[in-house]
Amino acid sequence: MRVFVTGATGFIGSAVVKDLLEAGHQVTGLARSEKSVQVLKAAGAQVHQGTLDDLESLKRGAAEADGVIHTAFIHDFANFEANCKIDSNAIEALGAALVGSDRPLIVTSGTALIHSNHLATEDIVPTASSNPRIASELAARSVAEQGVRVIVVRLPPTVHGEGDHAFIPLLIANAREKGTAAYVGEGLNRWPAVHRFDAARLFKLALEKSSAGTMYHGVAEEGVAFKEIAEVIGRRLKLPVVSKSVPEAAEHFGWFAAFAALDNPVSSKKTQALLGWQPTQPKLIADLDRDSYFSA
Repeated sequence: MRVFVTGATGFIGSAVVKDLLEAGHQVTGLARSEKSVQVLKAAGAQVHQGTLDDLESLKRGAAEADGVIHTAFIHDFANFEANCKIDSNAIEALGAALVGSDRPLIVTSGTALIHSNHLATEDIVPTASSNPRIASELAARSVAEQGVRVIVVRLPPTVHGEGDHAFIPLLIANAREKGTAAYVGEGLNRWPAVHRFDAARLFKLALEKSSAGTMYHGVAEEGVAFKEIAEVIGRRLKLPVVSKSVPEAAEHFGWFAAFAALDNPVSSKKTQALLGWQPTQPKLIADLDRDSYFSA
């Protein structure tokens, strides 16, 4: 299958590209820089130059493919709402190139959209959210209504592994800066997690096996207590591990305070049953407790 992958040189997308190539698929990756071009060529993929906000380029890339995996997202939380809008526009553009065909479009979303005190399943469909990331799922639904075979993969806040540059490294940097590894309240709020290689395999299986309208959860662990994460960081950095009240957390974590307090237990039982997906990589705490996460 000829597969067009956005975010193809990113933390998750690069692992997706590797899995697809090893499975015998032909891969074309979206590249916005010369460095990305060289990385894709070295991996054995073809190159389609463009950016997420170049909608015509996205349409051309999708039109030439048998399937599309959209993993790209601009992770700039200072402009989060605007970047969510860019993502929804990109999804609509990719979908427009696939109307009238049975070619799949796999869209990436997040489990934080469906956080609650209960174990969230794949069957939950958010209709409203204060989280701007809902724009991606709304765009996916809009494209599906046009007859496109849309599949959504929700990923947890913590996708971990070698090369991680997201929430866990941010927490480590925060602890170094503040001199303490902190958690909110009792620290019992739960973060679901998955290793990037397990996530990549899920995207490949979704491409090969899924029917239209399917929702998957790329979750290997239903919920890791935030205090456990803070304890590893504190031990590794030889810093005190402390509880913060909600007001104190706002001061300590800044804009990240809402994520630090997020309770987001999520199930992937249905995903595993439908696709035969079985996570095999190290779990979050074991993966975090390595030198690579703490090298300066």
